[in-house]
Amino acid sequence: MNVIPTHIPDVVIIEPKVFGDSRGFFFESFNKREFAEKTGFTGEFVQDNHSRSRQNVLRGLHYQLQQPQGKLIRVALGSIFDVAVDIRKNSPTFGQWVGCLLSSENHRQLWIPVGFAHGFFVVSEMAEVLYKTTDYYHPQSERSIQWDDPDIGIDWPVNDTASPILSAKDRAGVPLKSAELFV
Repeated sequence: MNVIPTHIPDVVIIEPKVFGDSRGFFFESFNKREFAEKTGFTGEFVQDNHSRSRQNVLRGLHYQLQQPQGKLIRVALGSIFDVAVDIRKNSPTFGQWVGCLLSSENHRQLWIPVGFAHGFFVVSEMAEVLYKTTDYYHPQSERSIQWDDPDIGIDWPVNDTASPILSAKDRAGVPLKSAELFV
């Protein structure tokens, strides 16, 4: 496994070693010991999630006030632009974001620790996203930050001819400066 740092030190891109031949490929999508050695995270993952979305769907930016979740994100089918926004009030990178393309072709994963809002935009015709979480889903404390908050300035790869497809919850997202934060 190769770990690629980002400009926010706690968020890293994971590149697994992929073994491929004419039959297909194989890779370890998660190895607890190696993950701990490379990222410093020694906690547990308690839940695996799987979502399927069509092109131009934008999910996020989500976080939980109670039972905040670290997430290890990967794509089994298609491609997404995955984003983490630092919402830790006392962090030197508060309000900054990291984004990267995750796909079934590049096999990359994004490690997003507790203290970040998460979202993604589906670039391909369809995408299936798999992610591990460090705590359980707590719908009563889930919050959503405005996906296009100008103070954050995420450079989403949104097609100029089609607006992102958002849920009602995500359309109601609030700007970071007025968001209820836990840290």
